[in-house]
Amino acid sequence: MPLPFLTADRVFDAADDVPLPHEDRDTWRRPYRPGPWRVGAAALALLLASFVLFAAVIIAATAEPASAGLVFALALLVIAGALRLLRMGVWVSARGLRHVGFLTTRTAPWAQVVSVRTVQQPVRWLGLPRTLQGQALLLVRRGQAADGVPPLLTTHNADFLGRTEAFERAADAVGAWADEYGPR
Repeated sequence: MPLPFLTADRVFDAADDVPLPHEDRDTWRRPYRPGPWRVGAAALALLLASFVLFAAVIIAATAEPASAGLVFALALLVIAGALRLLRMGVWVSARGLRHVGFLTTRTAPWAQVVSVRTVQQPVRWLGLPRTLQGQALLLVRRGQAADGVPPLLTTHNADFLGRTEAFERAADAVGAWADEYGPR
C-alpha cells in the first residue's frame, strides 16, 4: 500500500506554493529563536516561582491569609518577570519593527526606518555594565542621529552569546524585513 504523503517522489504542484495560513505578515513575530541564556534564566525564575507558590500554600494553611496573599503576589511578580524576560527582543511585522525591553517597548514604523545595519563596536555582556568587542544590529530612524543609538541585537546578549551564526541569521532576517517593507 503506497503512502504518497510519506514518499519523496511525490510531484509537487505549483498551486501548493501558497503561503500557509499562519504566515500572516501583520502579526508581530520574532525572526529568531530565544537564546539558551534567556530561556534558562526564565526557567530558573519559574522554578523559583513554583517554590514561592508552594510556600504561599503552606502559609495559607498555617498562618494568616494576608501573609499568604503577600507571598502569592510575590510569586505572581516573579512569573510576570519571567514571561517578560521571554518576550524581550526584536519583533517585526508589516507595520514596523518593535524592540521589546524588560520595562520598555519601542516601535518604529517602516516609514521611519532609514537603515538597519550591523556594526563592530563595544557591546554589553548579557546586559551587564561590562563591555566586550562584538557586533551590534543598529536601527537608524529618520530624524535621529546615527551616533548613540541603542543596539537592537548584539552578539553578547542573552539570545546570541556564543552563537554568532544565529546572530548573523537574525540580523539578516531583520535586514530582509527592512528591505521588503522599508521606504524605497
